[in-house]
Amino acid sequence: MKIRDWDPNLKVRLVGEAMMNITYWMFFPFLTIYFADEFGKNKAGLLLVFSQAFSVLANLMGGYCADRFGRKRMMVISSIGQGLSFLSFAIANSPWLHSPWIGFISFAVAGVFGSIYWPASQAMVVDLVNEKNRSSVFAIFYTSINIAVVIGPILGAIFYVEHRFQMLLVAAAVCMLLGFILAKWIRETAPFQNKTTKEFDGKWYYFIQNQLRDYSLIIKDRTFLLFIIAGVLAGQTFMQLDLLIPVYIKDVVKNQSLFSLGDWSFTVSGAQAFGIVLAENGFLVALLTVLVTKWMDHFHERNVFVLSSVVYAISIILFSLTHWVWGFMIAMAIFTFAELMGAGLQQSFVSKLAPEHIRGQYFAAASLRFTISRTIAPLSIPLTVSLGYGWTFFVLSVLALLSAGTYWIMFYSFNRRSAKGS
Repeated sequence: MKIRDWDPNLKVRLVGEAMMNITYWMFFPFLTIYFADEFGKNKAGLLLVFSQAFSVLANLMGGYCADRFGRKRMMVISSIGQGLSFLSFAIANSPWLHSPWIGFISFAVAGVFGSIYWPASQAMVVDLVNEKNRSSVFAIFYTSINIAVVIGPILGAIFYVEHRFQMLLVAAAVCMLLGFILAKWIRETAPFQNKTTKEFDGKWYYFIQNQLRDYSLIIKDRTFLLFIIAGVLAGQTFMQLDLLIPVYIKDVVKNQSLFSLGDWSFTVSGAQAFGIVLAENGFLVALLTVLVTKWMDHFHERNVFVLSSVVYAISIILFSLTHWVWGFMIAMAIFTFAELMGAGLQQSFVSKLAPEHIRGQYFAAASLRFTISRTIAPLSIPLTVSLGYGWTFFVLSVLALLSAGTYWIMFYSFNRRSAKGS
């Protein structure tokens, strides 16, 4: 399905969200560094866990709000809410005020609004696009995000240190502009809901209780439970891209020459080095996702899942062994390859596990891999205080190898179940 054939709602969103994503990725990767500098690593890690817990609750509520109040309304409210949060964050880092606590609260509130936006935006695609073309539409939005991950960190590496206040102001303006654009130029797509029906009758927390009950039933599927556990273990590695890795690079890279020609050299600080490494990740994902996915189709699923976790472990060890910018870039290339190996197989494997009548619930429960990982992963930052970087990276590599072993057991269970079913 070509972009010119898209519904106008999706065309407007593609442009508007691209602007928002670029400005967001200009400063987001550096926030872990900011909080670690302001609060110390112990407190910063615990605060990030705390903020993610709120985002998890908001994500659970996001689908409920999108169904009950409409996709458009929740996206508009979320965009403007994020803009106001970033405005507050900017004021907390302005020439007139320096308040890390206001900055953290603003960041946490922005995360809550972002978690509410996401389910509504995904539901709108499902409302407007037939099942045959959804994967291609989602892929274009995914590619747009990864282009932002290339452009944003490079701009951030140039401007973040000296112009944080101005960058946050730009992010606030772009988010609020997106909210006004969505309010004016898109239409509501949610199907009409009779609010007296059982689904919406009662308090909002009944919805969460029902959703948690559905999760508990699904997790009784042993193979699926192993899939989630393996995903959470592996997630402790790849979630460090926005957590431990930026703090580590900032601490070990002072001023290094990236390029030199005669007497001229291009020197980068730790924060700039991380921006370049993160942009490399986004560039490789945007460039190689389709190619690597097609390549992985030639191998047994079990081998791909297991090898992906092993490659994650290798990349994390390489990160711990180097203080050189080019060494970090090599480690990031291996890290990205591990990310891409399983990217195309995860969803298709869930579809094999899920009974047709509750497939949607299985896909929703599968997102627990990321939800739980995102909540636990910030603990790696205070862990470096007691263990040091070397041992912390070692622990993360062990978790990745445990993930590989769990995937192996999962496929053993899956094959036994398939044999019984046949």
